[in-house]
Amino acid sequence: MAIGLYNKDTGKELGEITPEQLEQLQDYLEEENEADHDYWINAEELDFMEEEGLDPALLKLLRDACTSEEGVEIEWKEK
Repeated sequence: MAIGLYNKDTGKELGEITPEQLEQLQDYLEEENEADHDYWINAEELDFMEEEGLDPALLKLLRDACTSEEGVEIEWKEK
């Protein structure tokens, strides 16, 4: 199963992630319900996830997406 990660505001695809990377992301970030596929990330959260051992490739993809000091809303979709 291919999973695309997107900037929710622009719709721009940030890259593809593996099911294992998605599971890690879901473990660290809050989902409001089972149908919720979007997350707000910022530099502080990324620093925490790095300390906790988030997959380095996923971390790079997220850091590249988080260009604003305020953070960015991302979402995932099955391709």
